[in-house]
Amino acid sequence: MDTQTLTPQNVDEKAVYGAIVFSHVFWLLGALYAIAPILAWLLFIKMVSAKMYRQPLKALTGLHYLWFVGMCFMLLALVIGHLEQGLGIAKLIKSSIGWAKGWALLAIFPALSCLNIRVEIIYRAACKVCKYTVMLLPVFILAWLVGLPKTLYVSPLSIIGGPGPEFFSVSLYEIDPGSGLPRWRLFTPWAPALGMLGNLYFIFALQEKSYNWRMWGIAGSLLMVLMSGSRLGIVCYITLFGYFSCLHWVRSPVMYFLISPVLLAAGAIGDKIIEAITGTITAFKSARADSSRVREALADIAIERWWNEAIFFGHGIVHRGPHMVEYMPIGSHHTWYGLLFVKGIVGAIALFVPMMLTFCALLLRIFNSQIAKVGLAILMLLTLYTFGENLEILAYLFWPGLLVLGMAFHTESDNEQTMVTG
Repeated sequence: MDTQTLTPQNVDEKAVYGAIVFSHVFWLLGALYAIAPILAWLLFIKMVSAKMYRQPLKALTGLHYLWFVGMCFMLLALVIGHLEQGLGIAKLIKSSIGWAKGWALLAIFPALSCLNIRVEIIYRAACKVCKYTVMLLPVFILAWLVGLPKTLYVSPLSIIGGPGPEFFSVSLYEIDPGSGLPRWRLFTPWAPALGMLGNLYFIFALQEKSYNWRMWGIAGSLLMVLMSGSRLGIVCYITLFGYFSCLHWVRSPVMYFLISPVLLAAGAIGDKIIEAITGTITAFKSARADSSRVREALADIAIERWWNEAIFFGHGIVHRGPHMVEYMPIGSHHTWYGLLFVKGIVGAIALFVPMMLTFCALLLRIFNSQIAKVGLAILMLLTLYTFGENLEILAYLFWPGLLVLGMAFHTESDNEQTMVTG
């Protein structure tokens, strides 16, 4: 295979490839938020139809079904929560549509790995997005330097409904209120989300076989993380780099010869290491003190109201926070607190169980399967970001990771076999 001329070979690959590569175009049109749900449900209907007519597709595994069960329990918690809180049929319908555009994607996209879609196509598409981001960098910096409006416009497509206008706006840059420095979010709703996407594309770039495209991918993904100014994004990038480095050297005796004296030295100066780590955490929080304060307050309010008002099925919908958290929705900025507040303990378990069992299953295969290594890295990324973002809201952005994660559920032979589909 010519790694430089890798192109889609069927309808499914063309749809996935185009949805990723044209991210900047869809962003300018204000259509990016709608692309992922439409793509997911159309391909899912096609997959179900193909299975009904016994066309040659890969079979769903136990992990695929596990995620379906988990997201169905998420819907169940949503329905019961609405009924318990007396929110009415209109809000129930609206929230159910939101589930179909959010949590449902965490089960549907992994299942679409049954289609004839090569993982290399996804890697290449991500690297192209990274290349376009590098090429557009001067435009975004110039917009800030000359003082152009931060947001050019909000797309008319915002009438289709969504979490907020920022999902349909074209933003050139934004100013951090704490530091006064510029941050960029490009085609994501806020800057930290760009950091998350940069980390996902970093995972993909490391798997790219073409050296040129791999360099574009690494450069572009790192640029996304730095442009976002996200603390979590930087920590995640370093963590992923360490993860892949360890996997590369884990079977080499050289690694253990190097680690042994380091561990001995660490044991001798353990107190100083702990103090250094504590100092780093403190500096990490103080780097954006106002943001940390708001996040902690939102978490406290979410836990307190969940425990005292709606333990099992939550409040059904988000509530506007008080002035002390700048009126941000309670449970935002954190997947687990958000789940507890909105969908109760049932919703939190519905996500925790699939994530934990998937982690265990992939961990057992990382030394025998390359795709399992990638899948575990994606799961690590999602896990880290549950503590800083709401996965449901950003599923429309990181869906390529969900598709690759689903490929990791299959055995290596399943992913290598050739199938002929529409």
